[in-house]
Amino acid sequence: MALAGILSVARDELICDMAETYHVYDLQALPVRTLAVLACGLGQNSRVWAKVNGFNAKWSDIVLAMCADRLAILAWFQTEDGAKGRNRPEMLTTQLMNRPGQSDKKKHYQTYNSGADFLAAWEAL
Repeated sequence: MALAGILSVARDELICDMAETYHVYDLQALPVRTLAVLACGLGQNSRVWAKVNGFNAKWSDIVLAMCADRLAILAWFQTEDGAKGRNRPEMLTTQLMNRPGQSDKKKHYQTYNSGADFLAAWEAL
């Protein structure tokens, strides 16, 4: 996702992650390209990554929930309900990866290297 998209969806999370990871407290003090590179360098356990992907938890917590879900299913299979396919346990990952309000369509962003490039594309429209 482009920097503009990240800022529109997860501005506060980006500020927290930049402060925690890079000790950058003023995003406007950095050149845009540098800010974009640093934002893209944030890992899967960052607040930004979770927010942009619509997760309600960090990636490491989702992986732990997946393990717990698999264990719950294995235990359920050993019961009478499991043999008959009734009362399946509720999955934690479904709750953690819930994406309310998001459509299935992906948002597409167009980026430009300079204001002149943007104005040229604008004129072409």
